Amino acid sequence: MAFLLVVLSFIWWWPLGLLVLGFMVARRRGHWRHALYAGETPTMDWEHGRDRLDRKMVRMQEKMERIRSRMDRVRTRGDWFGPASSGNNAFDEYRTETLKRLEDEQREFKDFLERLRFAKDRAEFDQFMAVRRERPFPPAQPEPPSAEPHN
Repeated sequence: MAFLLVVLSFIWWWPLGLLVLGFMVARRRGHWRHALYAGETPTMDWEHGRDRLDRKMVRMQEKMERIRSRMDRVRTRGDWFGPASSGNNAFDEYRTETLKRLEDEQREFKDFLERLRFAKDRAEFDQFMAVRRERPFPPAQPEPPSAEPHN
């Protein structure tokens, strides 16, 4: 019966056919029935909506607590927020100074590489310009005759 209704609506006027077909597909999938009823009580009931919202809030709070506890465990290990204390102040101070020295050396090495690249680029450019200056210029070409009509 529904199929016949869709076919007749397409024959009569195609936009109406699309509308009827969309309605039938949505109804078959249960989108509209599910929106109006969840179980035996309508979902438009305010109490049902409030209960659902309360359950969602409780689940969200539980998730936040799990994430917070994981972050606390990681923070105490020192993976994200720097190394954790070893308990020996002398070693911690030595480790901090060594890491700082290594970071300074890394920065100096990067600066050295940058200067080296610049010097190489400068040498290549100077060589190109020297070769270009030594190349003889082609003789000046006479101007082609103009296409102006002669009177």
